Amino acid sequence: MRRAALAAVALLALAGCTGDAEEPELRSAPQESVLVPCPDQADTPAQGGQLMPTLSLDCPAGGTLDLGRAPGVPTLVNLWATWCAPCREELPVLQDFAEEAGDRVRVVGVISKDGRPQAESFAEEIGVGFPSAFDGEGELMGELGLNVLPFTYFLDADGGLVHTQVGDVGSAEELRGLVAEHLGVQL
Repeated sequence: MRRAALAAVALLALAGCTGDAEEPELRSAPQESVLVPCPDQADTPAQGGQLMPTLSLDCPAGGTLDLGRAPGVPTLVNLWATWCAPCREELPVLQDFAEEAGDRVRVVGVISKDGRPQAESFAEEIGVGFPSAFDGEGELMGELGLNVLPFTYFLDADGGLVHTQVGDVGSAEELRGLVAEHLGVQL
């Protein structure tokens, strides 16, 4: 009983020592993104028979992905999330393709209905080196009427939607074939 009383007095004394002092403000240093910034886009409106929704999405590493503008180069827009098992398998394939394609075909990700810390951690783990925009609420998925992932949209240099790949692409070779067929770019 006496030990309990002494412990209670000690706790009150410790609480008294810090109770009147102002608590230091906890600040976290701004975190740099492991993702790559989105490229600058010309101010040219997208043109084509079919177009992506005219949404503008912020990129965690900097820049903006404006789907209402022409990308200027053939572009793959891949919607992905960490909760999507096929996306986890497809992202390394997209990364390999992006490295091979260089400036001839741009690969841009859209992190969809996911948390930024989870997406950044996963992107760092697998070495995603292509830009990704953040759409945590899934606005683009909603506009496109999607409830599953992954989806990859093939856009020509003018921003026209020329092909939609439903589901994951299994290999860089398969992706090269789709790009040759739908975008006319041989890699």
